[in-house]
Amino acid sequence: MRISVIGLGSWGVALAGLLYDNGHEVAIWGRSPEKVVEARTKRRCSYLPDYELNKNIMVTDQLNEAAKRAEMIVISTASAGVRSTSRGLADLINKNAVVVSAAKGIDPNTLETMTTVIESEIPGVMTAALSGPSHAEEVAAGLPATCVAASRAADAAKFVQDAFMSERFRVYTSEDPLGVELGGALKNVIALAAGISDGMAFGDNAKAALMTRGIAEIARLGSAMGADLLTFSGLSGIGDLIVTCESMHSRNRRAGILIGRGKTLEETLQEVRTVVEGVNTAKAAYALADMYNVDMPITHEIYNTLFTGKSPSDAVSDLMGRNRKSERNWRLNIL
Repeated sequence: MRISVIGLGSWGVALAGLLYDNGHEVAIWGRSPEKVVEARTKRRCSYLPDYELNKNIMVTDQLNEAAKRAEMIVISTASAGVRSTSRGLADLINKNAVVVSAAKGIDPNTLETMTTVIESEIPGVMTAALSGPSHAEEVAAGLPATCVAASRAADAAKFVQDAFMSERFRVYTSEDPLGVELGGALKNVIALAAGISDGMAFGDNAKAALMTRGIAEIARLGSAMGADLLTFSGLSGIGDLIVTCESMHSRNRRAGILIGRGKTLEETLQEVRTVVEGVNTAKAAYALADMYNVDMPITHEIYNTLFTGKSPSDAVSDLMGRNRKSERNWRLNIL
């Protein structure tokens, strides 16, 4: 089929290559004319410099050219760009096309997940989310990876599964896009915490605790919002959390390490130089926890560390000094 990938970052390039190798006709769109020229002429992207785009993948900075005749559109921009990009696509796409969100974030203003953002800008469109433990660098290198294609419409999830499935990229389906998207977005906040722990040289025990209690927070919020609790025990929950908290490919973990070593948020973002999704997601998660009256202490401390000037050491002290509790109180009985 004809598939358009919207976003010339590392994930978009990796997905475009995967889809082309699966036999599809692929176009990829980039916002920056300079980056598009670079990709056209050198067949490389600065965010994924060791990967060469096949010469038959069309590279364009014109949305109408990318969207033309596409049966599937994969949005892989940073989450902050999903709304404006969707708005630009609204009058261009085939009315029967499936729009797939490969972005992991929550709109900090409306508190909507990315598929909801897409649906609000393109009324009547069929959407799906693609999420899971899948760093672009490894997918581009052809290393085995797995993801989840989630849509409220089972046929749409299967459609996405069929498009992406390969010998090296296994795709499961889900009818819980809310849970899949919340897991993919909120794990970035916990990855910031894990990175801070690493930056402060707290060791494996502390990071394991952050990850375990972190998935409890994510599941509590997701359950309160109406997601399926079981989703958070899967690839888009625990799976994505593990890889993002452990891998040096993770921008969120790298950012956390720098903060844990004493750098300010501004200094950290300048050094990482790419979008750190967990920063905006921390704002959204903090607001959602308040809206749904859900206890999310790790998220609360990350928010305060990022935005109120609280030191990481004080945040750790407050987390460790909380009132005694039973682990049963987290109600995640499936783990």
